[in-house]
This record gives sequence, structure tokens and C-alpha cells, in this order.
Amino acid sequence: MNFTATIEQGENGWLVGQINELPAAITQGKTLEDLKANLVDAVQLITGTKDAIYICI
Repeated sequence: MNFTATIEQGENGWLVGQINELPAAITQGKTLEDLKANLVDAVQLITGTKDAIYICI
């Protein structure tokens, strides 16, 4: 499954990301790698799948 994320710098210095195809999938991470992992977790929770998730930034 492929998804596209929009990423912004938060006021606290963390990165904030949202999946364009699933607006409820929004999370943050201190690094880009952390953010991508958190976005994958969010997509898996929302979709109920454990399939491979690919995030395009």
C-alpha cells in the first residue's frame, strides 16, 4: 500500500506528518525516521492491516 505524507516543522521543533489519503493519520516525530515509523503505525491502526506500508514524502 502506497501513501503520500505532508510534513511540516512543528513549533516545538518536532516534525508533524499527515497522510494525504487518510487525514485522520497524523503524528509527529523528532527525526524523519521516527516520523515515518509513526506514520506507518498510524496507517496500520486506521486501516487494520499489517501489510507493507510505503510512505512517500
